Amino acid sequence: MKQFDWTNPYPTVRTPVFARNIVSTSQPLAAQAGLRTLQHGGNAVDAAIAAAAVITMTEPCSNGLGSDNFAIVWDPASRRLHGLNSSGIAPAAWTPDYFRRKYGDDLAKNRPLRGWDTVTIPGAVAGWSLLHGRFGRLPFADLLAPAIEYAERGFAVSPIVQDKWQRAASILEPYPGFSAHFLPRGRAPHIGEHFVLQGAARTLKLVAETRGEAFYRGEIAAAIARYARETGGAHTEADFAAYWDFVQSNGWVGTVSQSIAGHDVHEIPPNGQGIAALICLGILKHTPLAQQALDRGRFDSADVQHVLIEAMKLAFADVYAYVADPRAMRVTPAQMLDPAYLAQRAALIDPKRAQAFDAGALPTGGTIYLSAADASGMMISFIQSNYMGFGSGVVVPGYGISLQNRGHGFSLDPAHANCVAPGKRPFHTIIPGFLMRKGEPQMSFGVMGGNIQPQGHVQTLTRILLANQQPQAACDAPRWKWESGLKIDVEHTMPPAVRDELARRGHQIADLADSYMDFGSGQFIWCLGDPAVDGFVAASDSRRDGQAVGY
Repeated sequence: MKQFDWTNPYPTVRTPVFARNIVSTSQPLAAQAGLRTLQHGGNAVDAAIAAAAVITMTEPCSNGLGSDNFAIVWDPASRRLHGLNSSGIAPAAWTPDYFRRKYGDDLAKNRPLRGWDTVTIPGAVAGWSLLHGRFGRLPFADLLAPAIEYAERGFAVSPIVQDKWQRAASILEPYPGFSAHFLPRGRAPHIGEHFVLQGAARTLKLVAETRGEAFYRGEIAAAIARYARETGGAHTEADFAAYWDFVQSNGWVGTVSQSIAGHDVHEIPPNGQGIAALICLGILKHTPLAQQALDRGRFDSADVQHVLIEAMKLAFADVYAYVADPRAMRVTPAQMLDPAYLAQRAALIDPKRAQAFDAGALPTGGTIYLSAADASGMMISFIQSNYMGFGSGVVVPGYGISLQNRGHGFSLDPAHANCVAPGKRPFHTIIPGFLMRKGEPQMSFGVMGGNIQPQGHVQTLTRILLANQQPQAACDAPRWKWESGLKIDVEHTMPPAVRDELARRGHQIADLADSYMDFGSGQFIWCLGDPAVDGFVAASDSRRDGQAVGY
């Protein structure tokens, strides 16, 4: 068993949680729903589904019934990892010409950020169904019972959720259905105020009765399509039925991986950005300066942080150029992770100067994250998102379905592999992570929050694996986030001397206080040995309202 340094040098109000059955989420009521599911005989996947359903009600500023999701599951019965991609597809009407007709030729300036023309067919409910069909132990309806209770009776709004809600109110107020559902008193709810999402109980009950199918082939799909016709969307019942068929055969996708420090880091393959973390880690293996600094115990030095930032920028340059729906990609993940190629990319890093990088010439050939583990050894890494906070701003009346805006992730350039097309998945930001060691499960983990996600994966993993920091300390440590070019955001807790030295090397630094939006939030469950005897240790990021709970 790895012997962590159990001290925590970073300001925190949380300590790690130790238990044989454990759930860690960004919202306490969701964590408790998952824990109750485990106590009633469910397994880790059951707990994750229950928590995911509840959090659509209790953290609606980050996800909802119209979200997408992804998962990585370690199944002790089959002794293998399973990767689930339940991201949505474009409706049949979406082509570059469709957007030009509506928004003109200058799509870079005029393309929509929210509204119906950013809504791909939501995949979250299908993801719950697929997970339960393969791994579930309790009846599906039982897993949704806690969410139905919150949908019927409501909940008290927690502090960070309220802050995000209030920030979104003025932006999304004009979109169809948003104000009626999320601003019923003409404003965002206050901290601790009781809130009930109108119509959500009806949707959850239909989902529970049909194990999700009604969302795609039935009353719910018909209601969404009807509302689209009435308010300017192109979505049809046929689009929802097509997605239900598509995801049954294209949902399970496996994982891609990269080795580091005797462990293997696993991510979902494209269309997600998880490969960015793997590329970055692969580049870091060819940077002796970083390793020397780590060996000297100087992880928080500007030397190490500079190299991490530069490696991350190199990774993003390739990801933004090449990643798309895998059916449209012109390169493979194997090409993007080629060790010789990553060594060439690492050689571009100047240890004393920040740079902007272009994509390389490859060799040929608003989000919640939660995790759960149980005493049998089953572990699940799960992420679910509306994308930009509440997503598109469109909410379906009578059903409480807030729809994501993942379609904004498409390119509208016909020459790009990620160009929009009917039935295509867009470039996706949400990524669950999983760590293996010598063929055994070690940690389920994730850091939510747009493009911080692979950056958060790299920063926390290197702290845990190379600097020997325990998961809660790695969670609480100050983070940076690369934005574009030489621009980075730096969390206010980063030591001034490190921030000043990074600026001296050419990084253009902002000091942003909104850590909820800008520096992500993670949950981590680390296996301590034999799950039935030693159990797990879990961390929950203090940047959100969440908690880790167990028994």
